[in-house]
Amino acid sequence: MTIAGLGEVSVLLTAEEIAGRVRELGAQLTREYAGRNPLFVSILKGGIVFLSDLIRSVTTPHEIDFLAVTSYGARTESSGRVRLLHDLSSEVRGRDVLLVEDIVDSGLTLRYLRDYLALRGPASLKVCALLQKPIEDLPAMEPDMIGFRIPNCFVVGYGMDLAGQFRNLPYIVALNETAGATGDGSRTSA
Repeated sequence: MTIAGLGEVSVLLTAEEIAGRVRELGAQLTREYAGRNPLFVSILKGGIVFLSDLIRSVTTPHEIDFLAVTSYGARTESSGRVRLLHDLSSEVRGRDVLLVEDIVDSGLTLRYLRDYLALRGPASLKVCALLQKPIEDLPAMEPDMIGFRIPNCFVVGYGMDLAGQFRNLPYIVALNETAGATGDGSRTSA
C-alpha cells in the first residue's frame, strides 16, 4: 500500500483486528476492576485513540487522566531520554492505576513512568499496552496486558505518528518490511 507522505507501507494491523482485540482487553479490565474505580492514565498524544476505544469497552466505573512525555521528537528512533511534558491532575495515592500505553518500544518510557507513578503511592499500578516490540537492550519490563506483539519496526496510525502526522489512520502500518503481529492476550509469543 502507498500512503502520501509515507510511500510504500505494510498494513500491520487492520481496523477490525484492532477493534476486536481492544474489546477483549476491555472485557478483561471490566472483570479485573469490578467493584473498584480505577484511574486510567493515558500517555499523550499517541495513546488517546487507544484509550478512547478501550474505555468504551470497559463497563465498570473508572476515571481518566493524562501524562505527556517525549523520547522521539520528529525521529523514528527513541532519543534514549524521557522528558515529562504534562503531569496528572488527579491524585494517585491509594488508587488503582492503569497506565494505558500505545506502544512499548525500548521499554525506557514505560520504566520511567512506572517508577514515576509508583513514587506517588498507588494502591496498585498496572500497564496495558496496545503494542509491544521486542525489548533487547534493557532488562525486560513487560506490560501486564498486551494487545499485540509486533516486530521491531516503526509504526504509524491509530494514534501513533511520524512528526505529528498520520495519527488519523484507522489501522497500523509499518514503515519497513514486517513479518506480522500477534494478538496473544496474556500468552508469550514470538
